[in-house]
Amino acid sequence: MSYKIAVLKGDGIGPEVTDQALKVLLSAASKYGILFDFTEGLIGGIAYEKTLNPLPQETIDLCKKSDAVLLGAVGGPKWDKLPNEKRPEMGLLNIRKALGLYANIRPAVLIPALKKECPLKDEIVNNGINITVVRELTGGIYFSEKGKRQGEFGIEAYDTDKYNETEIRRIAKVAFKLASKKNKKLVSIDKANVLESSKLWRSVVEEVGKSFCDVNLSHMYVDNAAMQLVKNPSQFDVILTDNMFGDILSDEAAQITGSIGILPSASLGDGTLGLYEPIHGSAPDIAGKNVANPIASILSAAMMVRISLGLDDIAKSIENAVNISLEQGYRTQDLDKESYISCSKMGDIISQNVV
Repeated sequence: MSYKIAVLKGDGIGPEVTDQALKVLLSAASKYGILFDFTEGLIGGIAYEKTLNPLPQETIDLCKKSDAVLLGAVGGPKWDKLPNEKRPEMGLLNIRKALGLYANIRPAVLIPALKKECPLKDEIVNNGINITVVRELTGGIYFSEKGKRQGEFGIEAYDTDKYNETEIRRIAKVAFKLASKKNKKLVSIDKANVLESSKLWRSVVEEVGKSFCDVNLSHMYVDNAAMQLVKNPSQFDVILTDNMFGDILSDEAAQITGSIGILPSASLGDGTLGLYEPIHGSAPDIAGKNVANPIASILSAAMMVRISLGLDDIAKSIENAVNISLEQGYRTQDLDKESYISCSKMGDIISQNVV
């Protein structure tokens, strides 16, 4: 079997961590007798520098012709002064839109070997952390009307948070289906005591929930959710939330598992094509130093082969290789500043542990 993978390395540490994910994928492919056909495309700041567009049409076409998309990271301070439509982040937002990827799945799991890296007290995490954040990806404040205007006290800027029933219903169905396969607990996060968009969000989620009687649905305001994640994270199973709240809460969930450098994500739509990326950013301060943690990118590749390619055995072998490597004591700089190995060395070790 051969699978076409679009590889968008992007900016900052994106190329470094993606290279390690490709290394691990090739190791798994050789052991399982399959082929990966990798084709690189441009996105983000590097795409702007070469084409004056953070998302060239050629990249969109490549992704649509592929079985899955593996992405590194985009952005960096060198592009901060560009017009909004030219900034690297627009490449990421627009590729999600172009591919119809409205559901972002972000698992946050405390790996036993990294328990001491968790910033929370032992008694708080004794029951473990195994959270899946389901974030709506193509609506809300990031995509709704925004602008600047002259106000009474000078220039004022505004952003609107808009959702419609269809957008809420389809992401809610994704979350309920995931919850029904886990521990049948779903917490929907909103700010329905203040925001009209959240009031609609809550009512539509409750409507969808009537079709999933086996799932226990509850609601929580976003400010309380931020507190509860560090106070009692084991109470959460699947979290459903909108674009902006999900962006913030999933990073918090990542950090309480030890490092934002170890957690993957999948962006999905109605088909099998998905975009897979680490949830961390481009980290320009360490780019090119070979010290980044490639585990999030490697685990994103594992999600890719499981969800889009249907290769569950290979996904498990990659995940097991990561766990074995961590149990053997190997750490990158984000996990151990005194005794650490390089990004490429971690990729080598995990590749060797794939069986």
